[in-house]
Amino acid sequence: MTTNNATNNEAAPVAVDENKIIAERRAKLAAIRQNGIAFPNDFRPQHKAASLHAQYGALSNEELDAAAVEVVIAGRMMLKRVMGKASFATLQDASGPQADGRIQLFITNAIEGELAAYEAFKHYDLGDILGASGTLFRTKTGELSVKVRSLRLITKSLRPLPDKFHGLSDQETKYRQRYVDLIMHDDTRRTFKARTAALSSLRRFMEKNEFLEVETPMLHVIPGGAAAKPFITHHNALDMEMFLRIAPELYLKRLVVGGFERVFEVNRNFRNEGVSPRHNPEFTMMEFYAAYTDYQWLMDFTEQLIRQVAIDAHGTAKLSYGGRELDLSVPFQRLTIVGAINKYAPHYTAEQLGDAAFLKAELLKFGVKPFATAGLGALQLALFEETAEAQLWEPTYIIDYPAEVSPLARASDTVAGITERFELFMVGREIANGFSELNDAEDQAARFQAQVAAKDAGDEEAMYYDADYIRALEYGMPPAGGCGIGIDRLIMIITDAPNIRDVILFPHLRREE
Repeated sequence: MTTNNATNNEAAPVAVDENKIIAERRAKLAAIRQNGIAFPNDFRPQHKAASLHAQYGALSNEELDAAAVEVVIAGRMMLKRVMGKASFATLQDASGPQADGRIQLFITNAIEGELAAYEAFKHYDLGDILGASGTLFRTKTGELSVKVRSLRLITKSLRPLPDKFHGLSDQETKYRQRYVDLIMHDDTRRTFKARTAALSSLRRFMEKNEFLEVETPMLHVIPGGAAAKPFITHHNALDMEMFLRIAPELYLKRLVVGGFERVFEVNRNFRNEGVSPRHNPEFTMMEFYAAYTDYQWLMDFTEQLIRQVAIDAHGTAKLSYGGRELDLSVPFQRLTIVGAINKYAPHYTAEQLGDAAFLKAELLKFGVKPFATAGLGALQLALFEETAEAQLWEPTYIIDYPAEVSPLARASDTVAGITERFELFMVGREIANGFSELNDAEDQAARFQAQVAAKDAGDEEAMYYDADYIRALEYGMPPAGGCGIGIDRLIMIITDAPNIRDVILFPHLRREE
């Protein structure tokens, strides 16, 4: 990493030996240890930079002098200028975006300890965490600043920050060293504050609608609730194979059986599959279940939820993603799988879409080899994924999925072979999946048996047979609707992030060499 540890304003970055800088800082730390406590923990800041700017930013220097505002503040030193008998430093705390979360210190040899304290400051490094007290004033250039009366080194930084000209430019390094990314980049801090705001909004919305937040196991004896390849682990004390959760669905529905009619969980799921700009092995979802509802109700509810989360996290339901507008304030579209193919790939005829042999041959052109057991509905879905899915920019529900790819969804009472299921797409990717729940224990058992047959035929993502879940259904589950929302993908859209790793604080990467 090229760094610049100089204290004055240079015209261009200077390449330096990082190891040498670290050695120099360790030597400074050793000297501090000899003279007393190196990492004190008795400084308590009383003010934040953003609140000081908000409350006093409009006052003139004369008004500040008259008010004699005393402040006690702490933060990381991001800038430093030594100018003889007076110097300036800029502290950054966590109180706001970069401009508001920073405040300037004005330091002279008039601080407590006088020359010794001022000389000590001259040897502080960028990245050090300082505590300061003093009074607010405005400099000749009009910048709100603290005229420092006392100054302390709270934490010595041993590694240099990236230089201010280039920052932390390597994307993988940003993901791997998120702590440095957060120090240096206002956009990164803004993204994760928006994520927190979105999750808070989601929970408020669910609680307002009488949903109970619950927690279910992350270690499963049988992986279930989704078609996905699990991570496998071993429990030593019980001497048994276990699986990291791929979805909480079957446990949440057990709670519906038990009488909790509206439940939700913000959950971490783990799927041992590919890594891409949209996929991370560990990801966050929110799943919810409501008794006495169906997939039509779910679509209306999910639309309202997502719209409110966008407003609370972004300020408006009208977003921009990748330079293209996305309006969540308008009603979401609804299309069947065949309807979406007709709209976005209209060259296929009705006869072709109803011909399994044609679909298999057509999918081979896309490099997709269907399983031998795939029926017409599964083949149509595969063609949809290849031809129409990426074109679904505006929020669109794709509805009425085939039963063979929806083992947990209620079958339609009017159309054979399909289920009351939807998936929500926007900006060409899936955001949510929901359906009227299958509460017929005998039908569910038959669906599980079909999944076992598919797994035996080579489908690694097919589900296992869960006998305890069948037993739970045999006690009786009321009709219900359930939905899972991909939180990471939703945050990507709200924050205009191109990669899922941009919205996960510590995404998974290859081992560092």
